Amino acid sequence: FYGSVPQCSPCRIGNFQGEEVYTPFKNLIPMVDPADIVIGGWDISKMNLADAMRRAGVLEYDLQRQLQPYMKDMVPLPGIFDGEFVADNQEARADHRIKGTKRQQLEQIRADIREFKAVNKLDQVTVLWTANTERFAEVTVGLNDTKDNLFAAIDDDEAEISPSTIYALACIAEHAPFINGSPQNTFVPGVIEYAVEEKSLIGGDDFKSGQTKMKSVLVDFLVGAGLKPTCIVSYNHLGNNDGYNLSAPQTFRSKEISKSNVVDDMVASNELLYGPGEHPDHTVVIKYVPYVGDSKRAMDEYTSEIFMGGKQTIVMHNTCEDSLLAAPIILDLCLLAEVCTRIQLSKEGEPLEGLHPVCSLLSYLTKAPLVPNGAPVVNALAKQRQCIENVFRACIGLAPENNMLLEFK
Repeated sequence: FYGSVPQCSPCRIGNFQGEEVYTPFKNLIPMVDPADIVIGGWDISKMNLADAMRRAGVLEYDLQRQLQPYMKDMVPLPGIFDGEFVADNQEARADHRIKGTKRQQLEQIRADIREFKAVNKLDQVTVLWTANTERFAEVTVGLNDTKDNLFAAIDDDEAEISPSTIYALACIAEHAPFINGSPQNTFVPGVIEYAVEEKSLIGGDDFKSGQTKMKSVLVDFLVGAGLKPTCIVSYNHLGNNDGYNLSAPQTFRSKEISKSNVVDDMVASNELLYGPGEHPDHTVVIKYVPYVGDSKRAMDEYTSEIFMGGKQTIVMHNTCEDSLLAAPIILDLCLLAEVCTRIQLSKEGEPLEGLHPVCSLLSYLTKAPLVPNGAPVVNALAKQRQCIENVFRACIGLAPENNMLLEFK
């Protein structure tokens, strides 16, 4: 489980005789064991998972050979496909579709969730959008700006309702936590209103695995050190189907937005460095190169102004299997979402209530954190992780971690 925070990362619980004491996150509070998770899902391709694994070419051949007997009988349910929201090059893969109107598609997803839960005798179903990046949907008054307008639009089979939004609505209706792992605006205002009304957990957006995760660490360090990042250029090339879909301008734009906004709160935190409206030049480029497959290349250049008019440039190069960084993030989002549905809190003298349905606690794992209306957006990675740790500590009666260690000063 390398790459999983609950499974492979420690949490400090105190000190004893001058030594720091840590425990794995998964031991801090009761969490679902990954071995108890039943996996299922939808796909617009009817290929079984063994054949899909071979086509993707991510895993080494010998590992594929060992996994093949376990995966050959795993076939996804038909999925919703709308070519207007993805690149034209995805049409050829879409041989496993849910037919009918948008209302019929919504009801079919709901039925699939109920059946999957009943057949497998599950306590809870959590759904993650791990499919292709969609283009941004237009947010229009009278279409998707309220819950009632959104459902009316679905009944009218309006074209501007995306597949991911239909999945989200189905999950909310079934009280199944739904997490958007891609950058598009799945959570239009009508979806958020419905989730809050139903008190059904939603989270997102866009899995944060490599380049953006490093950016949220490095920019936080530079700004916190009193240096002024003035130019950030991020270049990527990859050859998997994600890259193939992102080769279309409309889907790339969704990814560009989520990757670019990650530095906003860190820049805004230091008015000594940045004046009103001032922001670093920030460019993101993604290119599709079939030969490299899932072995994504990410190159970044950070230029900062330093003392006495000097400049500092930091250049980073990262090569990794993109899917193998994302997979443990998918696991963690599932585990943390389940925990968040069980945490309750109250003010003194008031009844217990659950966390807000718009689950900002998942921000550590997403590029463009979805937060409740009026809540601050935090992108700095250390702060995001500290939030999870402190919430877990509070659940067992420990004070928030602040690293002050005043007793030793």
